Amino acid sequence: MLSSNVAAKPKRRLKLKQAASSANQLDMIERRQLHITGIVQGVGFRPFVYRWATELQLTGTVLNNAKGVMIELQGPSARLDIFIQELATNPPPLARIDHISHGQLAIKLAETHFEIVQSDSQSDGTKDRSLAALVAVSADKSTCQDCLDDMHNPQDRHFGYAFTNCTNCGPRYSIINALPYDRHHTAMADFAMCPDCAKAYQDPLNRRYHAQPVSCPKCGPQLSLKTPKGELIALTPSLNSQDNSMAVLSAAANMLAQGHILAIKGLGGFHLMCDARNSHAVSQLRQRKQRKAKPLAVMMPSIEMAKQYVTGTEAEWQTLSSPERPIVLMQALDEHDLNPEIAPNIPKLGVFLPYTPLHHLLLSQFNGPLVATSANVSGEPIITDCDALISQLGHVVDAIVDHNRPILNGCDDSVVQLIQQPNGSTPQVQVLRLARGYAPLSFPLTAPLTRSILAVGAQQKNAIAFGFGANVFLSPHIGDLFSVSAEQYFERTLATFARLYHFSPELIVHDKHPDYAPSRWAEAQQQKSPDTQSGTSGSIQTLSVQHHHAHVLSVMAINQYQEPVLGFSFDGTGLGDDGSLWGGEVLLTRLDKAERLAHFEAISLLGGEQAIKQPVRLLLALLFEQMSLAAVQALDLPILKSLTPITLSNLHRIWQNGHTIKSSSVGRLFDALACALGLIDTTQFEGQAGMLIEAAARRADKQHLPSLILDLPLCSSEDDPRQVQVWCSSQLFKQLIVHITEAPLSSHRQSIIARAFLHSLGDAICSYAARYPSLPIALCGGVFQNQYLLEYCLSKLHLQGNIVLPNKHIPVNDGGIALGQLWYGIHQEANAELS
Repeated sequence: MLSSNVAAKPKRRLKLKQAASSANQLDMIERRQLHITGIVQGVGFRPFVYRWATELQLTGTVLNNAKGVMIELQGPSARLDIFIQELATNPPPLARIDHISHGQLAIKLAETHFEIVQSDSQSDGTKDRSLAALVAVSADKSTCQDCLDDMHNPQDRHFGYAFTNCTNCGPRYSIINALPYDRHHTAMADFAMCPDCAKAYQDPLNRRYHAQPVSCPKCGPQLSLKTPKGELIALTPSLNSQDNSMAVLSAAANMLAQGHILAIKGLGGFHLMCDARNSHAVSQLRQRKQRKAKPLAVMMPSIEMAKQYVTGTEAEWQTLSSPERPIVLMQALDEHDLNPEIAPNIPKLGVFLPYTPLHHLLLSQFNGPLVATSANVSGEPIITDCDALISQLGHVVDAIVDHNRPILNGCDDSVVQLIQQPNGSTPQVQVLRLARGYAPLSFPLTAPLTRSILAVGAQQKNAIAFGFGANVFLSPHIGDLFSVSAEQYFERTLATFARLYHFSPELIVHDKHPDYAPSRWAEAQQQKSPDTQSGTSGSIQTLSVQHHHAHVLSVMAINQYQEPVLGFSFDGTGLGDDGSLWGGEVLLTRLDKAERLAHFEAISLLGGEQAIKQPVRLLLALLFEQMSLAAVQALDLPILKSLTPITLSNLHRIWQNGHTIKSSSVGRLFDALACALGLIDTTQFEGQAGMLIEAAARRADKQHLPSLILDLPLCSSEDDPRQVQVWCSSQLFKQLIVHITEAPLSSHRQSIIARAFLHSLGDAICSYAARYPSLPIALCGGVFQNQYLLEYCLSKLHLQGNIVLPNKHIPVNDGGIALGQLWYGIHQEANAELS
């Protein structure tokens, strides 16, 4: 079978042949060596090289090693030029070439053909930094159309097979154990190929040539159906399949149709799945998993079915069906038959399409939308092993679909949304969770580093980043580090990349908060690392960078920008330079420092962490800044009426004492407003208030409701010699409360007030940005996940002439912190502020 790459683009092939035939046949024969780095292994690079070299009648070799792909080419110089140009401009679809280096070699007169040489792994264990791996491990990719066709062809040996793949699709990161990317370095090491698979694997003209996970029902992984205790459920194999895949999936589909909850082992971990239209099943899933309100993702069998539930732009549909297959947040239709508990009071749905053969087969059997949420205990990493699933979530599921291909590196589903651009250009993907399909993310630097650097990220939405040579890498999403198991997952991820790249950091960069798990880990490494010269501790150096500075630096890093920028870093919390909690910062940001030009008023967190869970405490702190206790008690506000007079007095006394933690966080303002508007009384998941306020604002636009103008005044800054501008959040809320209490709070009035709040924030941002027309703007922090606010700001900033640096695929939330920390470390002098 010819590769789809060979069959594609006949015009390009004809052009190449014509160019080759027109080249002077008597042109001087040369032999050149090419060294290619980037995403060049596991993506069909060698057979691609083989085919074009053969068509151009060149001789030589191609091989993988720990440094990339090495090619030796011999032939007329004109044809060599044609080959190199084609390679650089039209690589395989999943490849990314970062650099091609050229060299001249002595001609081998006896050579008569081109061949693919077995991978060279001699340098696998070397400590020589000059031989450090320069290969970027590819992210896992969704099943290609050719493999789908094979799976649905009764005459093909892959018919109905749940692990069908080829060079153009399938697992990469989740199954790799070491580089080079060869079968014995993957989770397929124990699966011996049958003669048919071995023949395809060894044929350079077959699209399964050296596809490391290649297998079929005779020789590959198998599905099994188990009870919640791990006992095998015996099934009658399907007559239409050579293995029991169809029998397992048919039984699973029937159980889902009956309202059961199943754990399904996918590519990077288990999903918990149930019928998205079955109220009882969804309710049971929420109850058993203790996930009260956080939206659940829904896997749709096809785009055609997805269009029965959500509406989207062309860009959203393209992203949904892209090889990355992320979960895409899209606008829900007003009427559909999904259970409303999937996304309570939120008019968006997180939808995605099947991305593995297993999912395609299951969804084709079930033929309906399925809830597909990560199998994990709340706040814990995704579960990748059946025994762990039974131990932690056995009480949640009614059955388990397992398989015997190990998941070596867990990887959750990516989550994205599309952001409309003000100039009419293509909407941009905003990554909210960087994981399967997009990560590991890597990019080349313009100049090599002098030392290896590790950045360990934030406490929440943790990811790690590292750099060596001329390469930067960002790991997939790790998660919140609030438990022992989460910290162990963090360390396993570190170990994975250390093993893959023989990476040993000379500098570790971490957050300034000393109690964050990554900060503690970094300092522990510094303390226990032996000095290579003296034998004393301290050969690993550490460096800390402030949280919001790192947010802005992450935007600079992905744009490889080194000049000053004006950064608006709005999020939930982060330890500030003055020891208080920041979260509403305007920073004049340079590579080495950030000057705080403006921020939101610092408000007391009455009760500390309790204020985040019970946002009425935040609301009260804002009101107490502007009103007496008696005036607050007199307000006709339902959330305040729910508090007893004693509770209200006690909270006022705590505020008066002034011994509370204070925060300038914009995220906390969203919590307080959602509480005042009656949208929430307790915070059930992070970002809930922002989602509800955005939904209300969009209703105001959709229903063409009248506008409300709010003033976000400045607090007095006379006592501050630096004249740092402070936005007075409490005065803004005094205005909001007047509007909220002046009449019964209908849905229309909720929407008008929510939109006015977002506009007031956006207007403040844009007004301040107008002071610095020559500086690029960076909008970062979790608050800018609010699609309405971000698009409003982008539109106004564009109209007033500000340039905004794009976030590209770097998460705007704490998932991007590690990259910002790394950019900080990269640009510090060897002895600057190192501990």
